[in-house]
Amino acid sequence: MHVINLMPFSQPVFLKDQNKEDQRFEALFQNASLGMLVANEQGEIVLVNNFMVSAFDYGTAEELIGKKVELLIPARFHHHHVSDRENFNKHPERRPMGAGRDLFGVKKTGKEFPVEVSLSSYSNEEGFFVIAFVSDITKRKEIEQSVFDQQKELAEINKTIERLNLELENKVTERTKELQSAKDELTKALSKEKDLGDLKSRFVSMASHEFRTPLSTILSSASLLAKYTLTEEQDKRDRHIQRIKSSVNNLTNILDEFLSIGKMEDGMITVNSTGFNAKELLISICNDMHGLLKRGQKISYEHSGSTNVFLDASLLKNVLFNLLSNAIKFSPENSRIYFSGSVDGNIFTIIVRDEGIGMSQADQEHLFERFFRGANAINIQGTGLGLHIVGKYMELMNGDIIIKSELEKGTQITLTFRV
Repeated sequence: MHVINLMPFSQPVFLKDQNKEDQRFEALFQNASLGMLVANEQGEIVLVNNFMVSAFDYGTAEELIGKKVELLIPARFHHHHVSDRENFNKHPERRPMGAGRDLFGVKKTGKEFPVEVSLSSYSNEEGFFVIAFVSDITKRKEIEQSVFDQQKELAEINKTIERLNLELENKVTERTKELQSAKDELTKALSKEKDLGDLKSRFVSMASHEFRTPLSTILSSASLLAKYTLTEEQDKRDRHIQRIKSSVNNLTNILDEFLSIGKMEDGMITVNSTGFNAKELLISICNDMHGLLKRGQKISYEHSGSTNVFLDASLLKNVLFNLLSNAIKFSPENSRIYFSGSVDGNIFTIIVRDEGIGMSQADQEHLFERFFRGANAINIQGTGLGLHIVGKYMELMNGDIIIKSELEKGTQITLTFRV
């Protein structure tokens, strides 16, 4: 093996001592567990240790001595390496090679592997030389890659966990909403069931009271009719027939009110708007109400403006029948009920005014509640459902209702619709 003397010749030494120094250097150089290579200024390898030879899969150092160091570098880096080598020769310093870059060596077989290189230099009478310390960092890179892969895998796992957590949160939120919705539906169902139970109880209680009077009247009048057989007693027969008709009408009204409540509770009442003549409908309702008038009572009807409207005629008829029935019921004999309709542009206004018993301010706050009866109407026959139904029908038709009333001075109800 060709050996370059690394010791400067600034001081004379004896040949025997020189041999010992050479032997020590040889032992240190060849037994180092680090690849070491010495190259001259032209980039030719002049010295290489056993570790370096073995690391690059060469058999002997002689295979490398005299060769360019680029032999140990992948071909794709040769151009840059020559330029880097020349720059280092001009400005030599101890430093790691390829800072910030991955360095690779190439074995005799052509296989590349990662390396770490540190550079140093020295000069003597033979010239300028570069010392390269080369470490095979394959294991370290494998560990780093393994750590990187584990970190990447961990990041993916974290993403999966975050996704699953988000899905779980969304499912929990969705289930919570479903449970809340189910709870609300159950609460509504229970409330509705309770309302229906209350309605049935009130119906039984009310029916036992409200049905008794007209039924008794019908029974007694029917019995008395049989006694009036003479022609001159026709007026008595007519009076009892009228009493029977009136009682039947009362029973029919009560049943109609309960049927309406049941349909509304079941959502069976829908709005079916059509075009019709408002004046004709209101006059027809007035005529239908004459059979309910008390002695001496009259209904005064007036109409102004256009006659064509677009509403649910059936619902409107039910509303007005309730309001006019109440006006008749709560007004004394020989009184007048004022009934008017007007169409101004797309506004349809109906007013029902009576001279009856009126209502207190306290009672007016509860008028549209189911089964509510005013304090001054306890002794007057009724179910307390009429205005409740009116309120519901007005909501269905998107109408407005205003009630003005004063005790013993009558009541005025104004209905307003957009038609």
